[in-house]
Formats: sequence, C-alpha cells, structure tokens
Amino acid sequence: MTEQQLKQFTAGTSLWQDAWLRLRKNHLALFGLLVLVTMVIIAILTPWIAPYGYEEQNLILGASPPSAEHWLGTDIFGRDMLTRIFYGGRVSLMVGFIATGVALLIGVLWGTIAGYLGGRVDMVMMRLVDILYALPFMIFIILLMVVFGRNILLLFLAIGAVEWLTMARIVRGQVQNLRKQEFVEAAYSLGLSRWTIIRRHLIPNTLGPVIVYTTLTIPSVMLLEAFLSFLGLGIQPPQSSWGLLINYGVETMEEYPWLLIFPGLALSITLFALNFLGDGLRDALDPKASKD
Repeated sequence: MTEQQLKQFTAGTSLWQDAWLRLRKNHLALFGLLVLVTMVIIAILTPWIAPYGYEEQNLILGASPPSAEHWLGTDIFGRDMLTRIFYGGRVSLMVGFIATGVALLIGVLWGTIAGYLGGRVDMVMMRLVDILYALPFMIFIILLMVVFGRNILLLFLAIGAVEWLTMARIVRGQVQNLRKQEFVEAAYSLGLSRWTIIRRHLIPNTLGPVIVYTTLTIPSVMLLEAFLSFLGLGIQPPQSSWGLLINYGVETMEEYPWLLIFPGLALSITLFALNFLGDGLRDALDPKASKD
C-alpha cells in the first residue's frame, strides 16, 4: 500500500465522497450529467449565442430545409429553428427546474412533518395526500389555465402543485425510520425544538432519495409541459418551448419533417440524460452499493 493510499484509508471518506466515487464509474450517468450541464449553459447563454432573434421572421423565405445560413432550417414564418430550439430549451428547462423546485419544497416539508410528528397528524396529512391522488390533476391544470389565462408563472405553480405528492410519501417513509435513530433522540434530549430537529437533522438525512427522485421528476414535469403545449394550453407564441415546437412540427410533419425532428431530438436527448443521471445517482447513493 502506497503512502497516498494509506492516507486515504486512514482519513476515510464521507457518504457524499463515496457516492461521487461510485458515480464517476458510471459512464452513462456522467454522460447524462455532461449533456444536462451543456443544455443549461446553452439555455443561459441563448440571448448571446442565438444567431437570430426568436421573433425575427422572413416570410419570403418561409419553411426551408437546413442550410449553411440556417443550420436547422426555418419554420413556416421563416424563423430560424436553431434559435427557436435554443429559446424553447430555456422555457422547457425553466419549467422543469422551477416546477420541480415547487414540488420539492412542498413534498419535503409535508413528508417530514407527517413522518416526524406521527399519530393523528400523520394520519390526517397522509389521508389528504390520498384524496389529492384521486383527483384528476390534468383536468385541474387545464381548468386553471383556462380560467386564469395562459400565464407562464401559473404554469410553474400548477405543475409543481401536482408533483409533490409522491415526494411527500418518499420523505415520510425515510423520516419514520430516521426518527427512531439515536442521533434524533439525543437531539431531543438536549432540548432542541422539533423544527430545529427537522431542519438540522431529518431533512439533511433524506437528501439522498430526494436528489434521486428530483432527477426523475424533472423529465416528468418537462413531458407534462410538452403535453400541455401540445394541447395549446402551455407556452404561447411568440414564446416557444420544445413542446410547442413539437406541436407545430406534428401539424406539418409530412411537408416539413425537420420542424418535428429537431425539437423532438432536443427534448429526447435531455430526457435521456436526466434519466441516465437519475439511475446513476440512485446506484451511487444506495448504501448497499458500497459493498460491491
């Protein structure tokens, strides 16, 4: 054993360091992470790297196939498809991350409180979750969009409000196991308040499953936004999202197939990357994997 290996052995590694070492061995997960980071960077830099404005039209040009001037072609209004896909990615990724953040905030707090307090509080809170599960949330979202208008902020909140239920159940199960551990009982015996125990001890120890489920929720949210945009209830022109672009592409796929192929590829690649990363994180954060 070399001196460096001896230092690593004696120093030990934390759970997160150990998980990162396992994640690095998963090439698909690293590929997914690289693709996701690239997509996010492109979305952030879109106003500076997009070759045209997203509203810029050339009606004389019309729908034209890929060329040296327009790498991914143009739509029926003569708008550059590469620019439209870049701006559509900004909206789709924003919906995915913000709506998932809303679901994460509600679900983690709800599940932690229910799991830690237990008893009647847990019963009432989880029965409410069961009732909400039974509601047709797609119809609920559609009604919200129809009544209050097609507002992008409302879209974030509406999608996030229907995605937190499974998160709450996952966190509740984790907290029910954690509250019986010695460190929680020690914190309670030291006089720490329930909120302090929840904030400092319980929530940080549920982050493993929460992170994994979050990476799997983002694709689900993006697909939901794409479906709503496909129905005409999501993002409205002149803004674009990948779902809206796919909707337009389906309508003209026989005459102009590139209008469907390129936004469909962008959405598919991103969803594959998120699923690869989610699977890799699940394996890396699984304590049983450390024995392999």
